[in-house]
Amino acid sequence: MSATLYPMSLPVLERGLNNLAAILRKAETDAEARKIAPEVLLNARLAPDMFPLLRQVQIVSDTAKGCAARLAGVEVPSFADDEQSFGELLQRIAKTLDFIGAIRPEQLADAADREVVLKLRGEEVRFDGQSYLSLFVLPNFYFHLTAAYGILRHNGVPLGKTDYLGGLPAKR
Repeated sequence: MSATLYPMSLPVLERGLNNLAAILRKAETDAEARKIAPEVLLNARLAPDMFPLLRQVQIVSDTAKGCAARLAGVEVPSFADDEQSFGELLQRIAKTLDFIGAIRPEQLADAADREVVLKLRGEEVRFDGQSYLSLFVLPNFYFHLTAAYGILRHNGVPLGKTDYLGGLPAKR
């Protein structure tokens, strides 16, 4: 029997989502203080061919809920990608956290060996659960989380490394 993927998956994704929510709240407050229309930040991009902040946050959410569902062997919930405000993005993150929070650790007991099949660019890609998490989910999750952070930081939101990392866990 393989080790459970739970400790290195769902708690990690929850932490990243909570940190992203805190970053978005800080950005919303900063936009109000600087009298910047929220749409300016929500539609900002790091480069012309990259997704805007709105889509980066949606992808972080999709990656997290997809991972939780696939590793637990349950249906991936579908969320409409129609958010247009910081409040709506925060609601999406909260829904994602609620879904992940409902997954019990024992549902991931055999997840390392569970087959995960994705359609990527029109082709089927097959992973075992361990490879799916380590080679696909975590790199994608952190890429889009970092892009969201970078968009806001580039646009003057006073963020630092501690905003990205969040509070460090207490020693056990």
